[in-house]
Amino acid sequence: MNDVDRKLARTVLTDPVHILAFGFGTGLSPFAPGTVGSLVGVALAWLTHDLGLPIQVGIAVAISVAGVWICGESARRIGVHDHGGIVWDEIAGMYITLLAAPLTITAWILAFGLFRAFDIVKPWPIRDLDHRLGGGLGIMLDDLAAALYALILLGLYRWLMT
Repeated sequence: MNDVDRKLARTVLTDPVHILAFGFGTGLSPFAPGTVGSLVGVALAWLTHDLGLPIQVGIAVAISVAGVWICGESARRIGVHDHGGIVWDEIAGMYITLLAAPLTITAWILAFGLFRAFDIVKPWPIRDLDHRLGGGLGIMLDDLAAALYALILLGLYRWLMT
């Protein structure tokens, strides 16, 4: 770890906004921080799967709305728009994606793979959302759009499997 990475880690781990934005430190992963951060979304979905869909939708809305401020404020404080370590958007997107997945290992792996693929590849209009909108809204919307794409394919998967 170089001095810049150490300084960032120190900043992230001492500021509550950065702790949230960086997914409780998962965004500091030197390899694939978005993928590692998405695992927090998986854990959250697992911990809340017994609460019922209305409560889970409420959680999804809450983490998405809060994420606009959290991601925007974290980006402003470190001076980098959509820094790769800001993974709150991946947490929200992964959580939302899993709302449509049946509670099976196969479906959850498929959901994880679809969300990550859409988040990484950023097909139209996902890439435009991130580039055209500034601040936390732009950071959040590209991942929410990736979640929507994954939801559509998961819905098709569920329909084909029934």
